[in-house]
Amino acid sequence: MTHDTQLLWVGLGGVVGLVLLVAVVRLHAFLALALTSLGVGWAAGVAPIECARAFQEGVGSTLGLIAVVVGLGTMLGKLLAESGGASVIAETLVQRLGRERLDWAIVLAAFVVGLPVFFGVGLVLLVPVVFSLARTSGVPLLRLMLPLLAALAISHCLVPPHPGPVVAVGKLEADMGKSIFWAATIGLATAAIVGPMLASFLQSRFGVKISSGGLGAQLQAASSAPRPPGFFVSIGTVLIPVLLMLVSTLADLTLPKDGPMRAWAGFLGSPLVAMLIAVLVALWTLGRRCGFGSAQLLKFTEDCAAPAAGIFLIVGAGGGFSKVLHLAGVDDAIASVGRTWALSPLVLGWLVAALLRAAVGSATVAVTMSSAIIAPLALAQPGTNRELLVVAVGAGTLAFSHLNDGGFWMVKEYFGLTVSQTLRTWGVMITLASLIALGFVLILDGLLRWT
Repeated sequence: MTHDTQLLWVGLGGVVGLVLLVAVVRLHAFLALALTSLGVGWAAGVAPIECARAFQEGVGSTLGLIAVVVGLGTMLGKLLAESGGASVIAETLVQRLGRERLDWAIVLAAFVVGLPVFFGVGLVLLVPVVFSLARTSGVPLLRLMLPLLAALAISHCLVPPHPGPVVAVGKLEADMGKSIFWAATIGLATAAIVGPMLASFLQSRFGVKISSGGLGAQLQAASSAPRPPGFFVSIGTVLIPVLLMLVSTLADLTLPKDGPMRAWAGFLGSPLVAMLIAVLVALWTLGRRCGFGSAQLLKFTEDCAAPAAGIFLIVGAGGGFSKVLHLAGVDDAIASVGRTWALSPLVLGWLVAALLRAAVGSATVAVTMSSAIIAPLALAQPGTNRELLVVAVGAGTLAFSHLNDGGFWMVKEYFGLTVSQTLRTWGVMITLASLIALGFVLILDGLLRWT
């Protein structure tokens, strides 16, 4: 057995062991992730002290963004719930669209919101609205949850200017405009299939039901505001970080690199500043204007600390596990094996990206490594459609989200799911989305070759 094969078995054993510790032994997820990380490092021959350091570094680097997004996003969601803003948005959407079309409306709205923002940002912004919609309309939470998650995840992994697809465009020397067009077209079609359609199938055929628990349920409590805000004030406050990040993205694409306008746009559109501005505005629009005093607003923000802390621990530990897998060389082993497969560049790009995503948990790491691996092959074959290859690699990074992925734990905690439920809903949906997107890529590639 070669060294690369041994590392692949070590990585697989670590994932299986982690699932058993959480689902069977019922060990807390943070403890299970820490123990599994140390075990994988030992099995791969990593020095114990280096393994411990890697886990700590992985926790820190993961929480650098997640802590800001979840902390400030939870405050914004709490203000939206206490003021009645989430209920106002939900009731207006139900009246305008009807309960039969809510899941389709969620797909479109979440896909658009997800274009300029990271998955975690879109999730914390829209979760209070989705819970309020489920309560107001009577639509099962599962039928709104999967469309939301599908659209946000697909937009994040497939469509530039998100960092992963942008890296792939550069490494594969693809055209940015064509890449955006194909990614948006394939991504929206895929989200429409795996969101509303899969949710209906899971609920009707397998009886999968999601209770209204978790952190998201705490962000849609009954309003205590003397004067609830209006629809446009509520939706406008929620969209502040989205608009700021969109302006930053447009500035990166259109303004001179060293210009002051681009620098200011980048500053205002960074996740920390954009979310901080939104919370400060919400303290007025959803706080003072609604009749809340300073003491009440302070209590609302303090109430967010305890539930957010649990997410920090688990998501950070997932990042630590990913770092240990990287230090052990599991991702390099997959890359080495992938170079030996004689497949179409489109299929190979998807497969290598999917395996790397399963190994390290990070979609950005997976797309960076996989695009670098297949770039020489793609550039050596003139008939390869590089823009569709970018989409294929992005589709691969959707697949196999499990316990080493920070997004997995955010979904679990916000919707109050068990590990088994998260795997049966989020895990199935995200992998199916990956396969469907690849199918669209291969069909379009065949049509373009034929024409």
